[in-house]
Amino acid sequence: MRDMKNLPLSSVQLTRRGVLRQAATALLLGSGAALQAAALQASAPDFTLRSVDGPNLRLQEQRGRVVMLNFWATWCGPCREEMPQLNKLYAKYRASGFVLLGVNVDDDARHAADVAKRMGVAFPVLLDTDKAVTTLYAVSTMPSTLLIDRDGRVRYLHRGYHAGYEDEYDRQIRELLR
Repeated sequence: MRDMKNLPLSSVQLTRRGVLRQAATALLLGSGAALQAAALQASAPDFTLRSVDGPNLRLQEQRGRVVMLNFWATWCGPCREEMPQLNKLYAKYRASGFVLLGVNVDDDARHAADVAKRMGVAFPVLLDTDKAVTTLYAVSTMPSTLLIDRDGRVRYLHRGYHAGYEDEYDRQIRELLR
């Protein structure tokens, strides 16, 4: 990643990746609010990842739906705590045009698939073993959850998980489905 802290803002192209690189830089400089503001101005960068079920899934193909991207890892306690809540949200809204994609960041795809199966994850789990999508989205906290509107724009960003976050997710999903 280029060091953009020394570049004037006018020289940074605000492409999808440019905005997200700015966001990553803001995070590295200690400004979580700047990260959220920059990320929320951007269209969600497209990616294609293999799912645990085998086929590839491309984010761009979800356009027209409300998408939740949940970055998680098997070693992350809060991620495991959050999964049953995400399953409930997926079951509640999937018929209304809501898609939940779990992006697993573990190195071992088989372990990720086993854990997802044991936890009863009902939504698609995508494998980011090389961390390319995690880097693209400047994810630094597990879990991290983004909500993307029907037009493909990142509208909400959540870092971490504590019991009760699912109520905020529910409110935001309903808002974006309207």
